[in-house]
This record gives sequence, structure tokens and C-alpha cells, in this order.
Amino acid sequence: MSEKKEEATTLPQREPTLRVVAMPSDANYAGDIFGGWLMGQVDIAGSIPALHRARGRVATVAVNSFVFRQPVLVGDVVSFYTRIVKVGNTSITIEVEVYVQRSPAKPTCVKVTEATLTYVAVGDDRKPRLVPPED
Repeated sequence: MSEKKEEATTLPQREPTLRVVAMPSDANYAGDIFGGWLMGQVDIAGSIPALHRARGRVATVAVNSFVFRQPVLVGDVVSFYTRIVKVGNTSITIEVEVYVQRSPAKPTCVKVTEATLTYVAVGDDRKPRLVPPED
């Protein structure tokens, strides 16, 4: 992960798909949150619009890109914002942007991660199925 200067920003002007507090049990010995924990949360957040669009079960088939921009710290409020970027016959590609709010005494908001993941709609047999047309 590249240590860039922390650039303060503001949260997007829409509801996050997922919001969670980074806890001590999610951190390494230095107090930074494990990248794997963050990747798991990104996958959960991305799956939410995918399963709604697919109207049912989806499976993650690709992490197309994943960039860690800044560390996540214990106590950060982590917000995940998603948007559908592509819908194929059986697949749905989701963009996830991750922001943290930290330091309640001196509030700061920082974009920490961005990722793009692809999910495939699957049936009860766990085989790909067609994504239904939009209403």
C-alpha cells in the first residue's frame, strides 16, 4: 500500500450501501485494519446491489480492481458506496468506493479504497442464470 498524504474529503451525497465500525479484533499488531477484512466488507457491500438487481443469489467471480489508498484504523466509521456499472446476460459489475470518518474530536473524512467486482447470478443449483430485465 502506498502511503499517500491523507486528503480530507466529504462523503458522497447518497446513502451508503453498508456502514461499519472498524474494531480492534479486525486490526494487526500496529493498529491498522487487515486488508483482508476490508476486502471482505467490500465484497459484502458489492453483493447487495448485485443480488437486488439479479433478484436472487449471486456469486463473486472476479475482483477486477482493488486499490488501497489509505489505511483504515481502529475506530474508523467505514462507509461503502456502490453503483452498478455493467449488466451482462448473467453478470453484474459493481463499483465500490470506501470512505472513513475518523477522529470525533476533529472529524475527518478520507477515501481509503476503491474496487470493481463482478458477480454472476446463480440459481439454486449454483449454476449461472440470466439476469432478469429491469422493471
